[in-house]
Parts: sequence; C-alpha cells; structure tokens
Amino acid sequence: ARDGPCTQQLSREPVHHLEPAKRTQMSMNIGQAAKASGVSAKMIRHYESVGLFPEAARTESGYRQYTDKEVSTLRFVRQSRDLGFSIEQIRELLGLWQNRKRPSRQVRALAEAHIQELDVKLKELQSMKATLEHLVRCCHGDDRPDCPIIEALAQTEPVAVIEHASAKTSGLRPGRH
Repeated sequence: ARDGPCTQQLSREPVHHLEPAKRTQMSMNIGQAAKASGVSAKMIRHYESVGLFPEAARTESGYRQYTDKEVSTLRFVRQSRDLGFSIEQIRELLGLWQNRKRPSRQVRALAEAHIQELDVKLKELQSMKATLEHLVRCCHGDDRPDCPIIEALAQTEPVAVIEHASAKTSGLRPGRH
C-alpha cells in the first residue's frame, strides 16, 4: 500500500465502522440511510428518480430499505457532489468506481476536466465579485436615495462585469453618484 497525502481520507465527517458480519445483514429505512450517508431523504428520492441511484427494495408496507452497500454508494455520491461534480459526471464516476478493472487514467481525465470547469466558474465568480466591489465603492451608503448599485441593476443593458479587480469598465466613479 502507498503512503502519503494521496492515501489520506478526505471526508470531513467520521466514518462509522461495523463488523463485516453485521454490515452485510444491516437494513435501514430512508431516514437511517440519510443520516448514515449524509444525503437527505429528499435527495435520495431525487437520485432514484433520475436513475443515478437504483430504487430501493421495499418492505411489504412500502417503506424503502437500504443496505450498507447502498449507503456506501450514497456516501460516494455525496462526496462527489461536495466536489461539485454534476449528476452526469457522478453517473460516470459511479460506473468507474464499480468497475474494478477500470484504468485510473479515465478517472483522472474526468477529474481534470472538472478542474477546468471549476477554473472557468472561479473566474466568473471573481469577475462578479470585482464588479460588486466596484459598485459598492461607488455608493455613498448614506441617507440619500441615489444609489449606483440600484441604478446599475435597473439598467436595460446588462451590468458590465469587470474582468480584473483593477479594471473599471462600468464607467462609475467612487463618490460621483
């Protein structure tokens, strides 16, 4: 087994371990599965409805029942969502996780593509933040009704988003409104 930073558990929550014999026999209702996996009951039902997670076995009275293996799958889905993977990407990751003969290069390629998507989103968020910071600097924030933030939001044209924190593309000047 390899040692080092790549073998560390990344989960922020403790994992509850059971003896192997008890693990295979365990059956949980949806509330218990939600608590054990960190996925809400509503999201479990959603994942079932979109085919990401198979429909659970049901008791004679119609209650969903989940095994420890299914809870592990839900935990995998939750941790994938925590990293921002889309439903389709998680579907692909689940297939790779369940295929013990998968080449790790497929998993890595999927993760690298996701990193590129995150970089684009990060740049968009940084631009939005820079624009809002500029608008806030232009607003006096006093008792006067004039407010460049409201004026910018009410324009017929979209608010000009600042590409870099130092750029001033919206044409507003601090203290002039």
